[in-house]
Amino acid sequence: MPTSVKRLLVGRPLRSDRLGETLLPKRLALPVFASDPLSSVAYATQEILLVLTLGGLAYLYLAPWVALAVVVLLAVVVASYRQVVRAYPSGGGSYEVASRNLGRPAGLVVAAALMVDYVMTVAVSVAAGVDNIISAVPSWQPHRVLINVAFVAVLTAMNLRGVRESGTTFAWPTYLFISGVLVMVAVGLGRAVAGDAPVAESAGWQVRPEQVGLTGLALALLTLRAFASGCTALTGVEAISNGVPAFRPPKAANAARTMLAMGATAITLFAGITALALITRVRVAEHTCDLIGFPGDCAADPQRTVIAQVAAAVFGDGSAGFFAIQALTALILILAANTAFNGFPLLASILAQDRYLPRQLHTRGDRLAFSNGIIVLAVVAAGLIWAFDGSVTRLIQLYILGVFTSFTLSQAGMVRHWNRALAGEKDPRVRRQLHRSRAINALGCALTGLVLVIVLVTKFTHGAYLVVIAVPALFVLMRAVRGHYDRFGAELEPEPGGVVMPARVHAVVLVSRVHRPTLQALAYARATRPDTLTALTVEINREEAVRLRQHWEDRGLPVPLTVLESPYREITGPVLDHVARLRAEDPGALVVVYIPEYVVGRWWEQLLHNQSALRLKARLLFQRRVMVVSVPWQLASSHRPPGDPQPVPAGRRQP
Repeated sequence: MPTSVKRLLVGRPLRSDRLGETLLPKRLALPVFASDPLSSVAYATQEILLVLTLGGLAYLYLAPWVALAVVVLLAVVVASYRQVVRAYPSGGGSYEVASRNLGRPAGLVVAAALMVDYVMTVAVSVAAGVDNIISAVPSWQPHRVLINVAFVAVLTAMNLRGVRESGTTFAWPTYLFISGVLVMVAVGLGRAVAGDAPVAESAGWQVRPEQVGLTGLALALLTLRAFASGCTALTGVEAISNGVPAFRPPKAANAARTMLAMGATAITLFAGITALALITRVRVAEHTCDLIGFPGDCAADPQRTVIAQVAAAVFGDGSAGFFAIQALTALILILAANTAFNGFPLLASILAQDRYLPRQLHTRGDRLAFSNGIIVLAVVAAGLIWAFDGSVTRLIQLYILGVFTSFTLSQAGMVRHWNRALAGEKDPRVRRQLHRSRAINALGCALTGLVLVIVLVTKFTHGAYLVVIAVPALFVLMRAVRGHYDRFGAELEPEPGGVVMPARVHAVVLVSRVHRPTLQALAYARATRPDTLTALTVEINREEAVRLRQHWEDRGLPVPLTVLESPYREITGPVLDHVARLRAEDPGALVVVYIPEYVVGRWWEQLLHNQSALRLKARLLFQRRVMVVSVPWQLASSHRPPGDPQPVPAGRRQP
């Protein structure tokens, strides 16, 4: 990427000592780390209704109870993670808790599950946001995937600019969404209390059931599946526990307060939207053609989302209030991916520091953000959106299995953490606090474990099996990366006696013709004072070889020239054979091969030069007791002083 374009998109680089300036106050941390659970209320209600209407309208009476169960679970999980934030403020979150208390394998399972969930968060959030845009502008339906990918690219660019800058940008849409939904809920409930309950456009429609006469176990499974779909409201809750280092001091206390604010707001919004959806009698179905009374072409026209229908009922279809809610919902859903853009790179950085992922993921970029992790997340999420055509209904089936895996193992780890703390604590007051904390985490473990089983059973055949495959695959990959780093480190450990000095050094300078790069390489090789020094060329064309030898003698160069015959016109093979002979004749010696190389400034010039040198280096680097030295010669195109449009004359050196 050209520097000017990079600076335009990402901004000027920041010094490492300015990292403290990127720390977030609570008002910015909320939209940065909690936009996912806050935004998921926009589609969590819809997912509950979509499942219940598989049996037609007869089972919608279960919706309030399913929503209540989701609210209770959300409250318990928020309370549980507040314990995590206080006990483990270093930012490892669920991964650190599971690793320390349940062992590294459990920690890696949590990490793999969270990484899958972060990818799904980006894909589902952006797709859901685009759905709401299309609800307002149906003509954009054919361009769904392209719009999705474009939004992922914009989010990537914003996050590459840094956490604080993205947080400042994303703060106002988050707070406007919260305010807009609260106003909508207040107006809608106020009208209902006053006897003028709003009515959704679909209130008179019927739903063609896919299953009828459900009772007993079948009804229980339908209810559990609706509950599992509604649990999408809990996604992203753990992101604050992973992002504690990004908060201003006191980090743990500020993170805990932010998590409490997030939980209270999410519960209020989710409960309000669900209540309005039931009051306005919204009708949605998994397949649009199952809606009896749908006015458009059910095979091509999308149905409106639940929140779009509620906004139209409360404020009036086509009103300013309707379009405001749609715009804010689409914006917050797309920005909800920002939770993953902060959580995934942080987690990847910790894993890279522990040598379970490539070390490049631990490095901060120009803007002190974990740029490599951001780019990896964007590429994988965009690929997933493309593979599933940007369909929320298809993507949602892969969702939340990973997050509830991490929830369950994290809470189990916290129970063990409190058990250890209780074993060494004698103060009755402190012990009461520890017992209370353990009870909260034990309840959280039990509930999230139950939900994990429900999600696995009810969603397995609908696409969740892909997550079941992906998590173990990531686990194996991370173990393999750690194994490689361990073997690599052991191999590089110095021996007790130190490095044995070579008995002799034989220097070989590769020559193609007598020119300035060759003379520079010879001068450099002579300056190192090797035991022997030989210039080496390969005879491809007899006339050129004779001419080279004549030039060599004419200049009176004080280095012997060795000409290797190559009947098959190959350069690499004869050079390798010559080096092998030197090693065989003097096993204790070191062979140093000097290769003159051109340094060019344009990519296409690289294609015209240095190809033989690259092939030779690629082979020589695998030879033991052989050193390869590149001797650069900068051509005019390789550097131009600032403000000078003309090339630097050949032979001039960079300062």
